[in-house]
Amino acid sequence: MSRLTNRTAIVTGASRGIGLAIAQRLVAEGARVVITARKPETLEAAAAEIGGPDQVRWVAGSADDPAHQDEVIATATEAFGPVTLMVNNTGINPVFGPLMNLDMVAARKIVETNCLAALSWVQKLYADGLAERGGSIVNVASVAGIRPAPGIAFYGASKAMLVHLTEELAVELGPTVRVNAVAPAVVKTRFAVALYEGREEAAAAPYPMKRLGVPEDIAGAVAFLLSDDAAWVTGQTVVVDGGLLLKGGL
Repeated sequence: MSRLTNRTAIVTGASRGIGLAIAQRLVAEGARVVITARKPETLEAAAAEIGGPDQVRWVAGSADDPAHQDEVIATATEAFGPVTLMVNNTGINPVFGPLMNLDMVAARKIVETNCLAALSWVQKLYADGLAERGGSIVNVASVAGIRPAPGIAFYGASKAMLVHLTEELAVELGPTVRVNAVAPAVVKTRFAVALYEGREEAAAAPYPMKRLGVPEDIAGAVAFLLSDDAAWVTGQTVVVDGGLLLKGGL
């Protein structure tokens, strides 16, 4: 497929897992991609796995650092041309347990990384002329942002905020920029390993599809939303959950 030929994309949190699968899919569909994450060594390995420098560049840094965001956009523009596709995939969840035990420092960091960083990336691209040239943005949310998720409640609250930000941005940036989100259930990545390790069959039992997700499941949905096949889709959160919410999960 070549739905994204010669388009320039940024994918955050793309050294492994869902972000890496998204970057791979975008390159496979013709895009040229700059990937970001915190660790240079894992980014370098990821870029080599996806493709050569004619297709992929990488920049290490924190997704919520404005200086890092400026560097990534400048790198993408210089290497491949103006950015028209953005995937806000970076997310953290450093705490587990009831809200009554939630550490406020951790809570603020979750909001900074999962929500405010995504908004800042969009602001930077808007200032760079995204509205004039047109483009598409996808935010990676979670089913935990749609239904209560005991144990990861504040992570879910941050993803609910991201879903609402997606809707607000879609209204504000249309008609030239589309903004959508995906909301995965449990996907087999290192980020989610505590939710299924040693009990994968039991963890998958509530899903009508009788399996957990894999990163490629999310990558396909993201590629669709970024492409012109979704030209009349904006402000939507596409649930990619193997049918879990149909049965009242989480």
